Amino acid sequence: MIKNKNILQTAKEAILIEADAIKQLAELVNEDFEKAVMTIYESAGRVIVTGIGKSANIASKIVATFNSTGTPAVFMHAADAIHGDLGNIQQDDVVICISKSGNTPEIKVLLPLIKNYGNKIIAITGNETSFLGEHADHTLNSYVEKEACPNNLAPTTSTTAQLVIGDALAICLLNLKDFSSKDFAKYHPGGTLGKKLYLRVNELAVNNEVPKVEKETPIKDVIVEISKKRLGTTAVVENDVIVGIITDGDIRRMLEKTVDISTLVAKDIMSFNPISVDSNTMAVNALDTMQKNNITQILVTEHGKYSGVVHFHDLLKEGII
Repeated sequence: MIKNKNILQTAKEAILIEADAIKQLAELVNEDFEKAVMTIYESAGRVIVTGIGKSANIASKIVATFNSTGTPAVFMHAADAIHGDLGNIQQDDVVICISKSGNTPEIKVLLPLIKNYGNKIIAITGNETSFLGEHADHTLNSYVEKEACPNNLAPTTSTTAQLVIGDALAICLLNLKDFSSKDFAKYHPGGTLGKKLYLRVNELAVNNEVPKVEKETPIKDVIVEISKKRLGTTAVVENDVIVGIITDGDIRRMLEKTVDISTLVAKDIMSFNPISVDSNTMAVNALDTMQKNNITQILVTEHGKYSGVVHFHDLLKEGII
């Protein structure tokens, strides 16, 4: 039988070791970091990120972060680089080399070759006095006292530190470029994240019926309209301008209070000045409005005229929630 009584304790210790190491990184950030950011920012080329072993895995993730935040980047495995992939490096590219020790054989072979091309080199290493640390144009210290591995062998804390340094570079560059949520949407058009950034209310409302009645519409016909359009509500309009709203809840409350509804019309039970959004409103903002006002449907207008309804379920279906 496997003993699992120490699993939670071990997990917490590993997390705390890495958390402490990341906090200490802030103390290691110096002017060289600032210079590295400006070197990338002022470059007319791309960022080539390279490493070997687990550092190569981190390099690949950093490339993905750069690309998604507006800094063109390419991953190049250090071992492949010395067997033909050096052709990836163009004249104006900046190269980031990642290595915990900074003394791996591949890095020692690769660095002089890159320097021969005249490209700027940024090191992310836990050893500033290593071959990599001393030969790079800018050295970013990712030193950690120990790995989360109990044997202090498996790359854990050190690779997390490398990743955080890469994230810090990407965020600094993002700020320098005034990279906005609209820019971010260009690089993330798919999936839930993309929808949150670009999906607008009119793209949802167009799939729904457009329930509407006038102020003098008999209550019986109002009930039929709400039931027929299956959105749990109807707008009350005058010349296509919204003047009120009637929901399922309004109908239920009316029936609790009134036996004879034959003389009632829409204006007798409608709520005045209902909440609405423009058709160009971002869907995620419409959701925020609905949640703040504790409503499940919201009316949509276009050029001041009533154009449809968006239901909470529409947002749920699109994965916005």
